[in-house]
Amino acid sequence: MNQLISIIIPAYNEENNLPIVAAAIEKVFATIQYRYEIIFIDDGSADNTVAVLKQLAAKNDCIKYILFSRNFGKDNALSAGLQKAKGDAIVTIDADMQHPPEMIVQMVELWQQGNEVVYTYREEKNEHASSFNKLGSSLFYKTINRLSDIELEDGTADYRLIDRKVVDVLNALPENDPFYRGLVKWVGFTQKSIPYTPNERSFGETKYSRRTLTRLALRGITSFSTKPLNIAIYLGFTFSLLSVLYIPYAMLSLYFGWDALSGWASIIVTIAFFGGLQLMILGIIGLYLGKLFMQNKQRPHFIIKETNTN
Repeated sequence: MNQLISIIIPAYNEENNLPIVAAAIEKVFATIQYRYEIIFIDDGSADNTVAVLKQLAAKNDCIKYILFSRNFGKDNALSAGLQKAKGDAIVTIDADMQHPPEMIVQMVELWQQGNEVVYTYREEKNEHASSFNKLGSSLFYKTINRLSDIELEDGTADYRLIDRKVVDVLNALPENDPFYRGLVKWVGFTQKSIPYTPNERSFGETKYSRRTLTRLALRGITSFSTKPLNIAIYLGFTFSLLSVLYIPYAMLSLYFGWDALSGWASIIVTIAFFGGLQLMILGIIGLYLGKLFMQNKQRPHFIIKETNTN
């Protein structure tokens, strides 16, 4: 076939994994009749990732690279790849080989059957993840689904195939802080999910720390829902009502001469509780205002230092 498949691979300090994933993808396309291009996006790596990318590109004309001026984050790297990709279908995959490249064959078959998005979700039997990572991932997706207006399967990954028409829609969205796991689900079209079992990471360590997962969850929630603001309103209303109920108690105590319990500890605890509640609500509001502030600046999502793409 004459159709072109673009493979987008964000990379951050993945010098040892890049030759492995490139060879694995080349092996996959040796078995199917499609043209392909591999676009690596270096997200400000501090190791020899850039040198390795240039070596790979010198050996294979199908390998392209985009070098960022600094670290801009994985979703911005995906955004750069989607904008540069020329394929009739685009596959996004991680560089650490935990996403099995051989599944590209199945994804392309499902695409040819009329599915405009084929995305993957991690099966429960992930032997390579720690107990903490499994718990953190589960809480991440439960929180996203409960507080946002999209529904993501537990373990939804950035390993997916997207039809050209869907990519064009994604590229046209004026997102300041894109969250592609949610955006791909939000745009609709005909979508098909398939499970995958992660491979063991070839080299290096996962980039998803506790802080990263927390920031990712907050970004996903605030990008697709105003439910946290509604929760803040309900909390404020509930505690205001409870405080009003104290007025009849105070009046009855005065009338009947009841001895009210006194003590600075209870007062301090009450002040600290309501102070913390107010700070939490202000923090929620601040998250949304911060997103508006950053979008108003209209800064570029990323800065390309060097590329061999057209």
